[in-house]
Amino acid sequence: MAKLTHRQRYLTLGCADLLPLPCTDENRSSEGVTFRPARPMSLQKNKGRRDMAYFLGVDTGGTYTDAVILDEAADAVIGSAKSLTTRGDLALGIGRAVDAALAGAGIAAAQVALVSLSTTLATNALVEGQGGRVALVFIGFDPGDLERGGLTEALKGDPVILLDGGHSHAGTEAGALDLAALERAVAELRDQVMGFAVAARFATRNPAHEVAARDLIRRITGRPVTCSHELSAQLNGPKRALTAVLNARLIGMIDRLVAACERHLLAIGVSAPLMVVRGDGALISAAMVRERPIETILSGPAASIVGARWLTGASDALVSDIGGTTTDVALLRGGLPEIDPEGARVGGFRTMVEAVAMRTTGLGGDSEVRLLAEGLTGGLRLGPRRLIPVALLAVEHGEMVHATLDRALSNEASGEFDGRFVVPMSGLVAAQTGGLSTREAAVLARVVRPMPLAAALTSRLEVAAMERLVARGLVMVSGVTPSDASHVLGRQDGWDAVAAEKAVRLLGRRRNGSGERFAPDAASLSQGIIDQLTAQTVDCLLEAAFDEDGNFDGASAEVLARHPLTQAGLRRHRGVVELTTRLGVPVIGLGASAASYYGAVGDILGCEMILPDHAGVANAIGAVVGQVSQRAQGLVSSPGEGRFTAHLPEGLQSFTSPEAALDAMEAAVVAEARARARAAGAEDLRVVVTRDISGPMVEGRKMFIEAMVSATASGRPRVAH
Repeated sequence: MAKLTHRQRYLTLGCADLLPLPCTDENRSSEGVTFRPARPMSLQKNKGRRDMAYFLGVDTGGTYTDAVILDEAADAVIGSAKSLTTRGDLALGIGRAVDAALAGAGIAAAQVALVSLSTTLATNALVEGQGGRVALVFIGFDPGDLERGGLTEALKGDPVILLDGGHSHAGTEAGALDLAALERAVAELRDQVMGFAVAARFATRNPAHEVAARDLIRRITGRPVTCSHELSAQLNGPKRALTAVLNARLIGMIDRLVAACERHLLAIGVSAPLMVVRGDGALISAAMVRERPIETILSGPAASIVGARWLTGASDALVSDIGGTTTDVALLRGGLPEIDPEGARVGGFRTMVEAVAMRTTGLGGDSEVRLLAEGLTGGLRLGPRRLIPVALLAVEHGEMVHATLDRALSNEASGEFDGRFVVPMSGLVAAQTGGLSTREAAVLARVVRPMPLAAALTSRLEVAAMERLVARGLVMVSGVTPSDASHVLGRQDGWDAVAAEKAVRLLGRRRNGSGERFAPDAASLSQGIIDQLTAQTVDCLLEAAFDEDGNFDGASAEVLARHPLTQAGLRRHRGVVELTTRLGVPVIGLGASAASYYGAVGDILGCEMILPDHAGVANAIGAVVGQVSQRAQGLVSSPGEGRFTAHLPEGLQSFTSPEAALDAMEAAVVAEARARARAAGAEDLRVVVTRDISGPMVEGRKMFIEAMVSATASGRPRVAH
């Protein structure tokens, strides 16, 4: 396997004109891995050129922040760099990556005409169950509606304000909204939450109660407010409420990310507009994404698909992007990714956000290594939670880490928390810590610096409190990860390999069901961890493949991927029955560690594994080669014979013919889509309108029941001149 050197992980990766090459025996490795090399490009030809447009792409992930410089005229990457993501101050990691990429490209900051940002922070937060504390204002719904669509699980005990009100399916008021009760509840909660989500029954038919609640909350608290009708025009109130809750929970995180990026760009003299990648691969302005951060879930994965297509020229392939926290798998078909018609699904939540059809699994280089004690021999499982690798923590806190590990290794018995540390997240404000129990607040007050996990806990009763702090994003845990195992085996060498060896050896001393140690030494356990990562990656790819095929008598992709016949086929079973299972399309492996892990994955799946140059910064590349796109939707209903109602933004308007109502709605959604696209940073707009009319066929004529009118405005991003 390829070894990731310190230089590859931290310094500028160099300049290259990336052109897709055909797969030949000359560029196929002995392991069946196809490398798509880059053709060197001289920087000298950039000197003195004033007509060139340079684009800066930035991707902030859970572990690394990547930056690339794209020469628009040459359609080539001329500089790229990686830096550790700095959770305490995101601007530091962004700044180091951006500055190194600019230096590698040999251009000045003022020459950058466009900046685009993608991120996996929102995706990671949902996968790991993290985010700020919010309150849900639930108007016109019953308490039982909280159990639908995973809403109770998403709230995680956060407060709910139940109010009478809402509208009917026709858009008429079903009950009066009690603004006085809302004012009292909001005043009590304003210092305990980061923001509010508002969802009213049939708000997509009439948003008046959501708008009134939003205005009152903003006036009293000044906190961000998310209305469900602003995120989706579809029915299903609890699912809209879930999407609004997740959006409200992410606002603080994405706002800090955008502010950090803008702060560094301003400091170095970049005046170009800042765009952000949405979950469907389109671009959106930074100002708009601050209010609708939910649209950035699957932003990083969407950018990686765009980047994979640009880097390889592949038309049909599975794209698998392994990061620090997640593995994201999607299918390229005819050069384009599929859009999930049911809305993005992340971390077990099905949202109403349009995004690429992506399977996101909590499996990455920094996934938690969990020992399973079931059975005599036990086993391993990785993820879904991300930990700070011990090898990485030791880079900055080596003395504390090594002293703690050495003390634990000197004892014959293994403690439950041996080899684990807790790290506080800096820059917390009162609203982030609001709603903590007395015990949770006491534990948080104790974690003033990185320390052994055992030192932060005074009793078993505080373990649950610590888990709650982790879920709120107030602290992070450090422990053994695949990245540590890779350092032990010499596959990676950027961090403290000695600390990694001690932590893995300590973990291997735990006892399985038969009373034996899980592993005799660090190397054995490390190989087992890498093998487990390979096995779970194979499962991810098979699940995505079976899901796309979708014609196996309704069996789930998860069941099919782990079916004994599938597993026997992967082992090339030969007996009375001969079985072979392989992928019918190549896999494009992306991510900084793809070269280290994915060769073995391709061998098991019997497919071509393409590892393009700049695979480690594919997300940042994809961030700057997309288009701006905004969609607006509106409903036309028929409440009675000969009556047709257009549900316009300013209110309901009645017509005597469906054509007149449809024309009025089309004009409204086209105007709204154009306005949104311009606000999102687009120019040279192109608008596509669709009318989805529902109704039965009666005597050869289609009767009108209702229609959804959609307008999509798209264009290239506005650049600095």
